[in-house]
Amino acid sequence: MKINGNEIRSGAVIEHDGSLWVAVKTQTVKPGKGPAYNQVELKNLIDGRKLNNRFGSDEKVELTEIEKRDFQYLYTEGDQLVFMNTETYEQINLAADFVGERAAFLQDGMQVMLEMHGERPIGISLPQHVTLTIAETEPTMKGQTAASSYKPAIMENGVRVMVPPFIGSGERIVVDTNEVSYLRRAD
Repeated sequence: MKINGNEIRSGAVIEHDGSLWVAVKTQTVKPGKGPAYNQVELKNLIDGRKLNNRFGSDEKVELTEIEKRDFQYLYTEGDQLVFMNTETYEQINLAADFVGERAAFLQDGMQVMLEMHGERPIGISLPQHVTLTIAETEPTMKGQTAASSYKPAIMENGVRVMVPPFIGSGERIVVDTNEVSYLRRAD
């Protein structure tokens, strides 16, 4: 759907210069001379680049809808991650780089949300918290629990996280997938 450049609002996804951009900030500017324009800070949805652009009321831009779909992580095949659409049961392969470092948190059967533009995936959201087992950490020292210091631990997926001193090897913990940080012991 085409809209005027002065109708772009924060959160809108537009097609501009052959790519997809999300409007991060917008500001209507009315200079003393000349026509008003919309100053828009854009972020590229594909590669993360940022851009500041002026859109006049006479400019037309293509407003695009991003669809969010539920997928289930199935398995890893080489450097490809295999997901299944939970509605149509179709499978899709994505490069491990698409998920990035957070791919280490993927577990068999995990529900994820893929942001799609048409049939092209442009983003992925993992669950905010996952439960993992500590594979290796330093032993607890007597009297150390009173201190607020944290110690390094390696989880079953190979990711390193800082945990409180009372957490030992073999314990299950809840981890924030965005911050890659310890939250609490698992129930």
